[in-house]
Amino acid sequence: QVRLVESGGGLVQTGGSLRLSCAASGRTFSVYNWGWYRQAPGKEREFVATISWSGAGIHYSDSVKGRITISSDNAKKTVYLQMDSLKPEDTAIYCCKAEAGKGYWGQGTQVTVSS
Repeated sequence: QVRLVESGGGLVQTGGSLRLSCAASGRTFSVYNWGWYRQAPGKEREFVATISWSGAGIHYSDSVKGRITISSDNAKKTVYLQMDSLKPEDTAIYCCKAEAGKGYWGQGTQVTVSS
């Protein structure tokens, strides 16, 4: 089992920045891909970004490309999401996912962008 704990969310004004962290524990050796997803009130959960364990494979959704950067520190078993130029439509609960044969999810961290 892989356990994930997100942190770093909060309230920020339009144009501001936040850095989210996702700390993993447990059977992390089995993880081959990490991802960030978000769910806004009344909407379906959507993909934000993903990074492979090696760091070689990185993908972003079109809605965040150019404003958000995913990275990982394998030694710290932590995945990051640097978010810049935030917009009100980025308001959502952001969740981390670890893919290791099955998907493991964290509880999420709230990001609120005020206009």
